[in-house]
Amino acid sequence: MMMEQLGDKKWGFQRNQELEASSISVRGVLKQLMANRNEEDQRSTIPLGGADPSMYPSYRTTPFVADAVADAVRSFNFNSYASNVEHLSKDLPYQLSADDVYLTVGCTQAIEIVVSVLSRPGANILLPRPGYPQYASRVGCSSLEARHFDLMPENGWEVDLDSVEALADENTVAMVIINPSNPCGNVFIYQHLKKIAETARKLGIFVISDEVYGHLAFGSNPFVPMGMFGSIVPVLTLGSLSKRWIVPGWRLGWIVTSDLNGIFQESGFAESLRSHLEITADPPTFMQGALTQILEQTKEDFFSKILNIMREDADFLYERIKEIPCLTCPHKPEGSMVVMVKLNLSLLEGVTDDVDFCMKLAKEESVIVLPGIALGLKNWLRISFAVEHSLLDDALGRIKAFYNKHAKKEY
Repeated sequence: MMMEQLGDKKWGFQRNQELEASSISVRGVLKQLMANRNEEDQRSTIPLGGADPSMYPSYRTTPFVADAVADAVRSFNFNSYASNVEHLSKDLPYQLSADDVYLTVGCTQAIEIVVSVLSRPGANILLPRPGYPQYASRVGCSSLEARHFDLMPENGWEVDLDSVEALADENTVAMVIINPSNPCGNVFIYQHLKKIAETARKLGIFVISDEVYGHLAFGSNPFVPMGMFGSIVPVLTLGSLSKRWIVPGWRLGWIVTSDLNGIFQESGFAESLRSHLEITADPPTFMQGALTQILEQTKEDFFSKILNIMREDADFLYERIKEIPCLTCPHKPEGSMVVMVKLNLSLLEGVTDDVDFCMKLAKEESVIVLPGIALGLKNWLRISFAVEHSLLDDALGRIKAFYNKHAKKEY
């Protein structure tokens, strides 16, 4: 009866084609790969496509962090609505004020907010290639145009600053960097970050520095926050608890403004940012209540343990990749939890591109790796090494077996 009554109504909903075209996500690609597995394979599936090690005992967060959250809940002091702005201490050569820090529901919301505030018709933003696809997806839903500058594998994945200058024009509002890098696994040195700041200043654009993997640097290059260069160029730093504390499901992130020359305030950006935050959801108040204790009192031995595990497995991955002729790792990972590996299709039969490689690897060997095209770089792969060592060893053995099965025969 109800359907008969409503049958003549013309519904006003129309699918947003622009939104759907821009909605490529790591999660969506991994879901497709998981669906392509052979369910008759008795071996367990080894997920090297994502970067969430929280399920593995070796990477479990410290009990202190859980206690800090529990203490905040039991105190009954954090049951009311939250303030949108809260102080967050950072390792910079100058003191941030409460007005410099904005808490968000994870770094994903931080990206959404920053892109929304910068968005205006005719404007463009510069994104790294390869890069984290959430930026391109979010820009695709806005009135911003995405322009992609290159990272150079032959130079340790440094930013091609010549391509940045070639892409920028009077309508460019900002450039994005990710340090330590997802998906490349490199860590920018101080001198290169300073050149980025100087280039952005010359072009009159902001720098958005994604530091979700901040301090997860285990190679020869120490982590340097981009906010160090806030006297040269206005910097927006995006971060979260998720990776360093191994709690991605807790969804607590932040935006930090570093701008010693007051350009954010003078341009009206700071006011727009605050206005936008007034109409967005806040992180849970008990998480905000626990944040200071988590940031300031987590023992250093927890971080050291995680870094040591990551360093050993990054080295192990780098050496084992050399045993698989169709794969080349141009730069040993020094930070984050992932690395980019080049795929040589000329050595394979029956594999057409990186997506085909990943789909067949999932089906034949129950190993999941991310195709580079999802990150803007065709015929590359992103591999995460943040799993138990035994699983990483097993996965690399299966990838080598996959190569042997598909290796081009010599006649």
